[in-house]
Amino acid sequence: MVNFLKSLYFTQRVFVALFSIAVIFLFSYWFEFLYSIAWILSVLLLLLLLLDTVTLFKNTGVTAERNLPEKFSNSDENPVVLKLQNNYNFNVYCEVIDELPVQFQKRDFLKKFQISAKGNHVFEYLVIPLHRGEYIFGKLNIYASTQLKLVKKRKVFDKDQMVKVYPSFIQMKKLDFLAIDNKIVQPGIKKIRRIGHTMEFEQIKEYVNGDDVRTINWKATAKQGNLMVNQFQDEKAQPVYSIIDTGRVMKMPFNGLSLLDYAINSALAFSNVALKKKDKVGLLSFSNKMEYVLAASSKFSQLNQILEALYNIKTGYWDSDYGLLYANINKHLYHRSLLMLYTNFEHISGLQRQLPYLKALARKHVLVVIFFENTALQRLIDAEADSVPASAHQTIAEQFYYDKMKMAKELQRHGIQTLLTKPEDLSMNTINKYLEVKARGLL
Repeated sequence: MVNFLKSLYFTQRVFVALFSIAVIFLFSYWFEFLYSIAWILSVLLLLLLLLDTVTLFKNTGVTAERNLPEKFSNSDENPVVLKLQNNYNFNVYCEVIDELPVQFQKRDFLKKFQISAKGNHVFEYLVIPLHRGEYIFGKLNIYASTQLKLVKKRKVFDKDQMVKVYPSFIQMKKLDFLAIDNKIVQPGIKKIRRIGHTMEFEQIKEYVNGDDVRTINWKATAKQGNLMVNQFQDEKAQPVYSIIDTGRVMKMPFNGLSLLDYAINSALAFSNVALKKKDKVGLLSFSNKMEYVLAASSKFSQLNQILEALYNIKTGYWDSDYGLLYANINKHLYHRSLLMLYTNFEHISGLQRQLPYLKALARKHVLVVIFFENTALQRLIDAEADSVPASAHQTIAEQFYYDKMKMAKELQRHGIQTLLTKPEDLSMNTINKYLEVKARGLL
């Protein structure tokens, strides 16, 4: 009986009808003939309510299920599929209220539709998570009613389903083609001119127009009687590390995502491309302590380990210790490696404090310092100033923007590879920088 009462709901039509009957009873004080009409309408309403209730509760009614993917991709559109089955012999009207995870801050989810007799209905909606972690879906509430729409029968399905939000593996798959051919013409992909060639020998082949005459193999030419040239390929199995600063400078948000999440998404996409290029890929994260260290490897399972490691990386409000980072790299990385350092500098003084450690790292390894443009400042600079305070704000914004450019030039002056990028372009620009380093044979 308790379950029956919990699942029984009256629609707005019932309350409108009751209000109308009450008004008729009121006017029957002056017009007696309305009294009988009011009672007839009351009995008729009661009979219709009983009929509607019995019709809805005579069988299992509508069943539903929520199908979630194994994991969500952070900052991307992820599908959630709802499947409903009508077990009645008549058309039924349904209202669906899905209790979304608290992280979405959405409390107005409501879908309405009609399902034919013994039919089913499938629909999909998209969610965009902006934080990594566990997302718990609450109750899937289904309210079914007949064509009378006097009574609703509520049923609850799939309570407390959990799905984990991982770094953007959808973005990783979109950029996967870059590992096949970095010469494909696509928006955002730079064509990189090769300077010289790498030193890993591949084969000897016949000379064709356009081959570098400096690669002619004279011994093979003498044996074959035709011009033969040495063909080289990009060196493989080179150690490549993504180093993520998890200090307070990475807490800054842009378009709902923190800089740390942008860096994590980029590190995953970049690691995938590097593995497809047959390089060894590793991962480090640090703030005031070394938080995670994954040695470089080219194993097939390495990407899954990187994905799990990136899922668990958090940021705090500590100042990052670059001296500790240098000590750990100097101790554990014996071979010359490509270090992709994701960090951020907002003030020249902040860069100056860390510059000695960056220069020391660049002497033994190929260091690429990746930091972020402040796109909010750019919008402020481009806006039309209509007052004296607005002009003052623009002047300050231009100074900060100039400081960013100056920091990039300062790093380059000391022989440190630099990438200053907008957060939304981070993954593409990072992969472009990696391909440039490979093409130029810097590693």
